[in-house]
Amino acid sequence: MKRTNKIIISCAVTGSAHTPSMSPHLPVTPEEIAAQSVAAVRAGAAVVHLHARDPRTGQPTPDPEVFLRFLPHIKAETDAVVNITTGGSVNMTLDDRLAAARRARPELASLNMGSMNFGLHPAAEVARDWKHDWEQEYLRASEGAIFANTFAQIATTLRELGEGQGTRFEYECYDVGHLYNLAHMADRGLAKPPFLIQSIFGILGGIGADPDNLQHMVTIADKLFGDDYYLSAFAAGRHQMPFATQSALLGGHVRVGLEDSLYIGRGELATSNA
Repeated sequence: MKRTNKIIISCAVTGSAHTPSMSPHLPVTPEEIAAQSVAAVRAGAAVVHLHARDPRTGQPTPDPEVFLRFLPHIKAETDAVVNITTGGSVNMTLDDRLAAARRARPELASLNMGSMNFGLHPAAEVARDWKHDWEQEYLRASEGAIFANTFAQIATTLRELGEGQGTRFEYECYDVGHLYNLAHMADRGLAKPPFLIQSIFGILGGIGADPDNLQHMVTIADKLFGDDYYLSAFAAGRHQMPFATQSALLGGHVRVGLEDSLYIGRGELATSNA
């Protein structure tokens, strides 16, 4: 692992896993996403990881026109690295997921490194007053869906965005096997070092939020990539801050934000990404 004397903080501003009924503070409109991104940068974030939502309903959308309603404002107001999702959400096609990055040509984009179950369905059974008709069914549908990131899809993304327009990648690894998938893409000459590996824990269907798992991911990444990678890590929900701390102690970087946890403490909703 490459170690530096500074920690890079990434902020995942809105994501696609949470729905508006879960928190009144989740940014939904382009104006809210832009404002919270700028506030996060002013609070110390060097990278903002961005999804878009339908401004009327809060439903995740791949529409580049929605992205372009907040991206210019963030670039004008900050010097942060803008990281556009290519993961989108489980129910989007690859063309959907690449649309915004094709249009905006970001310096950085996320790239999911393997197909997996991505279970949001337990959240559908939590009693709450749903604001929008789509929310509960959207969450339930994840129980029967696969988050598809095939080798062909990964290669297409690397060629189109990487070779085609110079975008670098944050390689999102939800399990140990995803590290080997990245090594395979490097062997094919499609993924170029140094690699920014975002190791992700606590998603239902991925590697669990056990501190031993972070150490194991580092051990395997060291074997596969030596000093040719930077580590960042985060865990979902209540595990967010403990994993950020552990990643920093290991010499890695951290990701925080309302995409990954809506809470700042036990039973206490975070009021913003900052």
